Amino acid sequence: MEHWIRAEANVKIYVNDLNPSGSRTILFLHGWPANHQMFEYQYNQLVPLGYRCIGMDMRGFGRSDKPEGGYDYNRLADDIRCVIGALGLKDITLCGHSTGGAVAIRYMARHNGYGVSKLALFAAAAPSLIQRPGFPYGQTREAIEQIIQATGQDRPKMLHDFGEIFFYHKVSEPFSDWFFQLGLEAASWATVAVSKAWLAEQLFDDLPQICVPALILHGIHDQVCYFPLAEAQHQGIRGSVLIPFENSGHGLFYDERERFNRELANFAK
Repeated sequence: MEHWIRAEANVKIYVNDLNPSGSRTILFLHGWPANHQMFEYQYNQLVPLGYRCIGMDMRGFGRSDKPEGGYDYNRLADDIRCVIGALGLKDITLCGHSTGGAVAIRYMARHNGYGVSKLALFAAAAPSLIQRPGFPYGQTREAIEQIIQATGQDRPKMLHDFGEIFFYHKVSEPFSDWFFQLGLEAASWATVAVSKAWLAEQLFDDLPQICVPALILHGIHDQVCYFPLAEAQHQGIRGSVLIPFENSGHGLFYDERERFNRELANFAK
């Protein structure tokens, strides 16, 4: 079932709602610069197990509207609140990959976890994607600025290069092409705007506000969101569980999809 949910007067968010009668609901937030289709290999396994799987495209990405602005974490979190409210969701597992994980954390803090009973973070870009004073674990500011510059000069090449470091195991050329196309579906300005948000956004104060069970899945070979970010999340979220994925990079949902799906299904029961 497909929905286009109004978040602002001129902005609608695309939602793909699979198995609406499922007994347990999982809301998936994709990473930059893809869309909800990146979780295809989760939907295929979790829906037959009886889960309701909802994938939303963030504004600017996939099939959602692509306004010129609204790409800070607060507005993206507000979009999630609109989706949860419009669909009447309760007692859900909210999960997010990379930037989606960061926005999920902001949602929990900004909206007091409305409708959410569990939180799952996958290779999340939190508490900061970049290095900051007292936090030397992220990307350099210069590396992100290079991504922003490359997006403006040759976005297809930037997406290709990003795909090269995304997965730990080599993927087939057709799969690589498919993943590349997900990035091309995004608006160029949204791709840049979210990149700029990484430079500004910090989630150190958000983590302690999370009061639901939290699962952290993170590949130890992640070249985008380095593994120490997961350790910082684990330290910042009371009672959280951190599971390292020894044979995964940033794309752990595909690198070790069988284990990934098993851990998520057990957590969301």
